[in-house]
Amino acid sequence: MIIVTTDFVSGKELITLGMARGSTVQTKHLGKDMAAGFKTLVGGELKGYTEMMNEARAIATKRMTEDAESQGADAVIGVRYASSAVMQGAAEIIAYGTAVKFAE
Repeated sequence: MIIVTTDFVSGKELITLGMARGSTVQTKHLGKDMAAGFKTLVGGELKGYTEMMNEARAIATKRMTEDAESQGADAVIGVRYASSAVMQGAAEIIAYGTAVKFAE
């Protein structure tokens, strides 16, 4: 599966199948959430949250790819990510793009 942020795949004629999307809501356990709260007092990277967001993007991308495959896609173009806070310490990540098939 080819996944690109562009609206094309070089050298390929594309047939649009539809939107492909995948999402997840992730949170860190209470201990890491409290540690992150203390970290805001001194500054610096919140590594627990960085890990959480990286994991969430990977899950959302995998689910988007599965959605595209279920449509018979060869690629997903125009891929974007969005996030939103669901509650304190929890975030939703959505990956979305256009599922396409290569014209023969």
